[in-house]
Amino acid sequence: MDKVLLVLLIALLVGGLTFLLTYLYLDKRAHSHVRRAQDEANRIREEAETQRRDAAIAEKDEAIRLRADLDRELTQRRKEIDRIERRIEQKEEAIDRKNASFDQREQQARKYEQQTERSREQWEQERARQQVELDTSRDRRREELERVAGLSADEAKDELIREVETEARALATRRVHEIEQEVREEADRRSRKILATAVQRIATDYIAESTVSAVPLPSDDMKGRIIGREWRNIRALEQETGVDLIVDDTPELITISCFDPVRREIARRSLQKLLQDGRIHPTRIEEVVAKTRTELDQLMREEGEKVAFEANVVGLHPDLIKLLGRLKFRTSYGQNVLHHSLEVSLIAAGLGAELGADVNVCKTAGLLHDIGKAVDHEVEGPHALIGAEIARRLGRSPKIVHAIAAHHSEEEPQTVEAFIVATADAISGARPGARREMVENYVKRLEALEGVANSFDGVEKSFAIQAGREVRILVSPTNIDDLAATRLAHDVVKKIEETLEYPGQIKVTVIRETRSVDYAR
Repeated sequence: MDKVLLVLLIALLVGGLTFLLTYLYLDKRAHSHVRRAQDEANRIREEAETQRRDAAIAEKDEAIRLRADLDRELTQRRKEIDRIERRIEQKEEAIDRKNASFDQREQQARKYEQQTERSREQWEQERARQQVELDTSRDRRREELERVAGLSADEAKDELIREVETEARALATRRVHEIEQEVREEADRRSRKILATAVQRIATDYIAESTVSAVPLPSDDMKGRIIGREWRNIRALEQETGVDLIVDDTPELITISCFDPVRREIARRSLQKLLQDGRIHPTRIEEVVAKTRTELDQLMREEGEKVAFEANVVGLHPDLIKLLGRLKFRTSYGQNVLHHSLEVSLIAAGLGAELGADVNVCKTAGLLHDIGKAVDHEVEGPHALIGAEIARRLGRSPKIVHAIAAHHSEEEPQTVEAFIVATADAISGARPGARREMVENYVKRLEALEGVANSFDGVEKSFAIQAGREVRILVSPTNIDDLAATRLAHDVVKKIEETLEYPGQIKVTVIRETRSVDYAR
């Protein structure tokens, strides 16, 4: 019995100990799970706090960027206001100078009138004196003839009349010659005065057009990004714009070279946008260049409206405004054609006012006289006749059309306004430093290269680059295969050798590209 109780007691002790150990193990395990849950909760809380702080920092950065943009816009607005105020001040100064000039001319006119009156009085006195001398001489000769020659009164009268007539003719001839000389000198003096007055009113400075543009870089590291892997980026930009990008050792600078200022401006603006954006790759380059072309079209329209306003020419057709804006990027012997057209308009208006011509016809024809140069690369014929046809088609008066056509003598000038426009054109082009023939010849040579390339079927567009030492031709892949591209390059080379004169050699590159595009929907 005691053994049974002992066994039971031992069994109870073992069971109790086992229960206690099991309880302690489970409790410890539960505490471990709780600690891990707390640690996970703390970690999630810390991550949420970090994300909240990052979001706050991002919001502050965005606010700083927006404020910087606002400050930059305000600065630009202030600069624009300052420019407008300076322009108004210049206009006021010009008006003051014009008033002073008018006063001076009025004083000179009164002085000239007084001199004329004195000359007329002196002439009347001289004529009266000569008449008295003539009468005295006639009486004396008559008496002498009657005494010496024994002539009758009628015979003496006839002889005297012949002598008097001879003397009067000589006197009249001499006087007419003197008057003609005076009139010629006065006309020459007044013509020089009129030209000087007209030119003085529109005195401007000329800057010779350049064939290069420089784009500053934030750092030299950007040169590598612009070039791209295996020169892909720079080739894409040159192909899209038709310019030559020069990346040399000049620190933080890239040079854009091209004879066509429109292409050069598109390339410059596109490159600046790419640098600001930071995303530089062939697809992005195509998008930026296309957008820049659209912006430049709008800019040319605004420039046309601005010039028409400055010349005070109203009622122009929108197409004429657009063509005027295109002249901003056209040069003639290094002279900007748009600035030249504005100057011709102002000079012609001044000459027309001095000579009593139709001022509106003069200034309108002067502004539009070179409008044909905006499309002379697309239409055959002299730019004067092309411009006249454009003006006629867009509703300009026959006088204006004739003045445009006659400013280079393609037509014989028939009106005083036509002579005035031709004179104003010659004055503007002849001003010191206005033109440079070397640049014009260079541009014409490059245009001739592109014209040869564009004359072949299947050519979409062509670009003369490397200062005219290379021509890149983009062809339609549907019309020109690889074999035809090779033949095209050979044919272009042959035609260049036959029709053009050039130093050294010219590289002809034909580019054929096929793109396959699809969309996952």
